[in-house]
Amino acid sequence: MVKQTGLGDNLYVDGYDLSGDIGSLSRIGGGPAAMPVTGINKSAMERIGGIKDGGMAFTAWFNDAASQEHAVLSALPTTDVLVSYFRGTTIAGSAAGITAKQLNYDPTRGTDGSLTIDVEVVANGFGLDWGKMLTAGIRTDSGAGNGTAVDFLADADLGFQAYLHVFAFTGTDATVTIQDSANGSSGWAAVQAFTAISSGPTSERIATGRTENVKRFLRVNVATSGGFSDLQYAVLANQNVTDTQL
Repeated sequence: MVKQTGLGDNLYVDGYDLSGDIGSLSRIGGGPAAMPVTGINKSAMERIGGIKDGGMAFTAWFNDAASQEHAVLSALPTTDVLVSYFRGTTIAGSAAGITAKQLNYDPTRGTDGSLTIDVEVVANGFGLDWGKMLTAGIRTDSGAGNGTAVDFLADADLGFQAYLHVFAFTGTDATVTIQDSANGSSGWAAVQAFTAISSGPTSERIATGRTENVKRFLRVNVATSGGFSDLQYAVLANQNVTDTQL
């Protein structure tokens, strides 16, 4: 890979594409809290990894059109929100997802006439997950099929997490499943499936057990029993290389 800019990035909240309303992100972070465990016989701090945490903070441009930032973010729900940041829209590109609480919706009217809103979300129940895109940003399908294989470079013996945003859906049903393969060309098998889709927008996070073996290559598989004509969605997945709270 080469050095990159942040041009062409996307931000999704609960199945809504707010990318065009987001001016900047000031934080995409997480990890285990440092827990001091210093013995009295030590002359420097000792620390071990503690509880995982994470959060995102971003600034939005005010937009009160239907399904845009004001309608989505000003509601300040007390329930969890699912937020995903896509670094560009290239298959296998880096992406981050978080299940979180939205803390605020704070507008600022600048002296130049600008109207911006600061928003912060903090992790709830899980940390922030950095992974790879299994779709090239928003993917549109009109029927069942398979996505492109994404190479995670090695098998993972500590499970995985995946995030799904459904932006629009027309049809009876569709089920998005994450499949894995040892070589990326054969032996594909289901790892875990998201809840069957019957409408959108919607979003979901899934996770395997903490000792689940997940093979090196992953892809999305879309199946249907009643048919559909339009499914617009985005998926990211993260394989755990260290033991983690799922």
